[in-house]
Amino acid sequence: MGQLAIHLNDADVTVFDGQKVVYREPGFAYLGNESLSTGIDAYSNARIDPLRVQNRFWSDLNTEPFSDRRFVHLSAADLASKQLEEIWTVVGHDVSDLIVAVPGYMSSENLGLFLGIARELGLPVSALVDSAVAATRREYGGAVPVHVDLSLHRATLTRLAQPEMVQVDRTEVIEDVGLGVLSDIWLKTIAETFVQQSRFDPLHKAETEQMLLNQLSAWIDSVSRHGKVEMEMQSGEITYRAEVEALALIGAAAPAYQQIASRLRALFRAEDVPAIQVTDRVARLPGLVDMLESRVGGEVFVLEPGATVRGALARLRKHVGGSAVVSLLRQLPWDQAGINVTQQSSENNATGMPTHLLFGHQGYEIGNLALVIGSQESAGERFLELDTDMPGVSRRHCSILQKNDQCVLEDHSRYGTFLNGHRVDGSSILQVGDAIRIGTPGYELQLITTKEVHG
Repeated sequence: MGQLAIHLNDADVTVFDGQKVVYREPGFAYLGNESLSTGIDAYSNARIDPLRVQNRFWSDLNTEPFSDRRFVHLSAADLASKQLEEIWTVVGHDVSDLIVAVPGYMSSENLGLFLGIARELGLPVSALVDSAVAATRREYGGAVPVHVDLSLHRATLTRLAQPEMVQVDRTEVIEDVGLGVLSDIWLKTIAETFVQQSRFDPLHKAETEQMLLNQLSAWIDSVSRHGKVEMEMQSGEITYRAEVEALALIGAAAPAYQQIASRLRALFRAEDVPAIQVTDRVARLPGLVDMLESRVGGEVFVLEPGATVRGALARLRKHVGGSAVVSLLRQLPWDQAGINVTQQSSENNATGMPTHLLFGHQGYEIGNLALVIGSQESAGERFLELDTDMPGVSRRHCSILQKNDQCVLEDHSRYGTFLNGHRVDGSSILQVGDAIRIGTPGYELQLITTKEVHG
């Protein structure tokens, strides 16, 4: 009797049998006139018959009927059950144990519902494990690792602790910044490129829009490797050609990329050496890894394809079923040799180190002596005094100074200091263009640099 591992990421629901990946299809469902299909079959109808397609049932797993009249007799749980049933028909022969890697955004209610579905289908679930923990098989010595993965509708960032093993420290979820969102952005960008270069609009007809979607992944991979891709599309007897460069796709995705980079920066303290661990699906996105390296610093480590299911099965082979209660594992021992990570010098290369803090119409120099910000000035300190009428401002709220060739923000308040909209975890490194918010609704302060130009 064999064991399998499955990763419930709806961008690619993946199953591994210890030797190879035996299933890898997206979390899509298509309700035809006579049947319900999932995976690739449903994906192939996503643009041809979009009103009959659902792709949020894994990310919003519940038993509430869909509001769409076509799906009103179904719930997300029904669609998840259908895909699991189809998966099990293909891979479930002579399987004694199923190990399940789950994304960090799934709640206890989601997991309980999943286990109920699995029980009804006869799936022998023996373990649940956080997907970031499953994917992390080695220690990052001298660094703080954060695991980065994208599903269809979310980006999940998991800060990991390393007390003799890997365990979840903190999980941040960014809504509506997933592969589905990026695909929509890039479909429009590529369609506009075809219009400009060949006068052909692939979005004009459902069939050619589906053709565009079917080829998108291969084109994105090629752009990531070569910096550009030459594209062809057939419509009738005519072949249309266009070329798109990586910069065009990176520019279109920049707002989403910036959200990921900003939230990731907020997970690291000023003294941390970042080890950014990304899945292969994240590494394939053009320009994202480069942005994370330049905006966050530290070092980026790219995992092998299927790393989550491989890591789950390798370390939980002996975790056999038998118990009526299956708990979520949020820590596991490593099974691969560790690596020492050193601080990279790229932290402020891309944007520069701030020299001044701009508040209102006045700039305050940032130097080796801390600039303290708060509602009540203290003797002997450089101080920026804020109005005491603003809620959420402490007397000595936060401070900014230059230290070790970096601009460091330290939070001293009980209300929190927010960097680019995200609460700082004690301290953080600042860059030119950053915005600090203090209080509610709050004061906003900008980080700038001044340059002297001669000649």
